[in-house]
Amino acid sequence: MAETSRSSTFTIDPNFVVGLIGMGDMGKMYARRLSAAGWRIMACDREEKYDDLVKEFSGNSKVQILRNGHLVSRASCYIIYSVEAAAIGAVVAQYAPSTRLGAIVGGQTSCKDPEIKAFEDHLPSDVNIVSCHSLHGPNVDSRGQPLVLIKHRASDESFAKVENVLRCLGSKHVYLTAKEHDRITADTQAVTHAAFLSMGKAWHATKQFPWEGARYVGGIENVKINLMLRIYAQKWHVYAGLAILNPEAHKQINQFAKSTTELYYLMLEGRRDELRERVYAAKEKVFGAEGSPKWASKPLLRDDVLDQFSLGKQEKGAAGTRLPNNHLSLLAMVDCWSALGIVPYDHMICSTPLFRLWLGVTEHLFRTPGFLDECLAVGIEDNTFRRDDLQFTIAACGWAECVALRQFETWRERFAVTQRFFEPRFEGAVEIGNAMIKAVLASSKD
Repeated sequence: MAETSRSSTFTIDPNFVVGLIGMGDMGKMYARRLSAAGWRIMACDREEKYDDLVKEFSGNSKVQILRNGHLVSRASCYIIYSVEAAAIGAVVAQYAPSTRLGAIVGGQTSCKDPEIKAFEDHLPSDVNIVSCHSLHGPNVDSRGQPLVLIKHRASDESFAKVENVLRCLGSKHVYLTAKEHDRITADTQAVTHAAFLSMGKAWHATKQFPWEGARYVGGIENVKINLMLRIYAQKWHVYAGLAILNPEAHKQINQFAKSTTELYYLMLEGRRDELRERVYAAKEKVFGAEGSPKWASKPLLRDDVLDQFSLGKQEKGAAGTRLPNNHLSLLAMVDCWSALGIVPYDHMICSTPLFRLWLGVTEHLFRTPGFLDECLAVGIEDNTFRRDDLQFTIAACGWAECVALRQFETWRERFAVTQRFFEPRFEGAVEIGNAMIKAVLASSKD
């Protein structure tokens, strides 16, 4: 991985036009942030969205909505394709012939393998290729967040122009190749998403809103619930493209399903010693021994911060205390990292807020004295979460099979049916999740 840059100094060139092909949530965020900084924006989406986009941006003199990507490509100096990864090939093939002579072209898909192939196959040879990826969602403040920049085929002058444009986002620039990007996003995002997607499927299968009962209470549970809802409140293709189109993601998601299944079998069969040996071996491999350099000088998360963001008002268990949970999802994550030789701290420089939260609660489980042993004991002796764990295991295997077979339609259907189950509860939940992320990120800087 190359070094990072944090400079926010930029110079506006009034003759430099930025084009955006695709005005989904991230495309709109880029249009608003770049235009607010002073850049001229030409933008488009599918033609049937033209009138609505014109109305939405009517008060912004810096943003001009055009009818299609041919018009954007002809008029823009730097063109960003902001479309879903599954569609990038077809969209680039359609509009690439209209690219302005000597322009700079990039994309902000979460999977760079199909994006770069599309650019190489369809863009004229005189075009510079500089891709990017903001490692956060459209509702997260971009300041201080990682922004990956990929200088694939470009002069130093063209690359410097892209950096100058994007500095107004206030992000940390991280310099990677397309292959490095896909490996790191697979290691961090793909498996993390699979875990939360599986939680949602499990709670859907058992017909429960977990924040309404007395079982899922406390800081770790708040992270699980809030981030599960946050993911299911988004568009399905955001996660499908990253998992299915990224060759590096397949083995991670498959291993997570395998780790989940094998740990669940050990719990079901009461193989206490084997379970403990396996989990502690994974802990040693991923986190190192207590006090080793892999451990942060302080925890990534503070439990008292997480406790503030509960969706429910229930008491903590029957006796007023946190109800013990075996946290199968967290044990399986560390087992997965161990099996694949992933050290999650190595990717912190280009991690998403969601990954930092997930790593934080995982670290909390594994570094809090007595907590890990409690989870292992619950896994062997307590049947309270057995039904939920069964459904979680089934869900993890289902997502892994979907990815292995590259089934976009199956993914969409699996996602949509669970999204509909939770949809009536989205109002307010996403705001709480955003507040939680903001508070956690702020506390981690203290």
